[in-house]
Amino acid sequence: MTADPQARGEPPRRGVLGHRAAALIALVLGLSGFAVSMAAVAIQLLPRQFTAAQKQQIEAWEIASRWQQLTAGQIFPASVSYQLPATVLQDASPLTLEALRVGIAPQSACARGVTTAAAEVLHNTRCEAVLRATYVDATRSYVMTIGVAVLPTVSAAVTANEGLSRPRLAAARDLAATHRPLAGVLMVSFRDPAVALYDYSRQIYASFADGPYLVMYAAGYSDNRPRVRLAEDHYSDAEMTSLAEGVARSVANTLAASPAPPHCPGAPGC
Repeated sequence: MTADPQARGEPPRRGVLGHRAAALIALVLGLSGFAVSMAAVAIQLLPRQFTAAQKQQIEAWEIASRWQQLTAGQIFPASVSYQLPATVLQDASPLTLEALRVGIAPQSACARGVTTAAAEVLHNTRCEAVLRATYVDATRSYVMTIGVAVLPTVSAAVTANEGLSRPRLAAARDLAATHRPLAGVLMVSFRDPAVALYDYSRQIYASFADGPYLVMYAAGYSDNRPRVRLAEDHYSDAEMTSLAEGVARSVANTLAASPAPPHCPGAPGC
């Protein structure tokens, strides 16, 4: 019978120590590998973190595609609230009024939804489509057509806006006298008494860029009143302008509103 070395106070053999060290090292390496594997799995399962550039690209894409994702009624609501400035009324507070939608035109190509002068500008900036609708004020005294040209980028919309001429008074007789081409949205007429004379009494035209959208509008009298310059009718000028700008800004805010920050649901491969 062989005596136990440890029982005699002898040191353990070198082979026994080597086996124990190897086993300990193997255990440590195994645990390390397991920890690395679990960390990799956790990273895969955690929500993806977008870079600032990626967030900007995602938000830009969402805004640029919004005109296709929303319905026509969402882009051009049935009614839009706007305000007449208190200074016009000589009052302490503005007056809230309401614009009523007369109708929405079918989506059109850029060359068909705007005047010839504007079509050239939009062609050069690679316009994709034009959306249009017509509104009147609650008394049906004023009428406007709003047009939205869809551009590929924000810079393209800015360039297109800069390329449009914007005469303050756009009545037909003024254009004929000055020989200035009207660059803007074409009117949309519907079976409604309020817009019967729209093409003959247009007074205001303006446009602005918001995101990748060029918003254009034209407004004028809808009744048979004498066609006088708005500069000679301060109240009509203010109310017509408030109507047109109120509707245009409402539509622009819907299309170009900043989306919620993009996030990933957290599933693998998100």
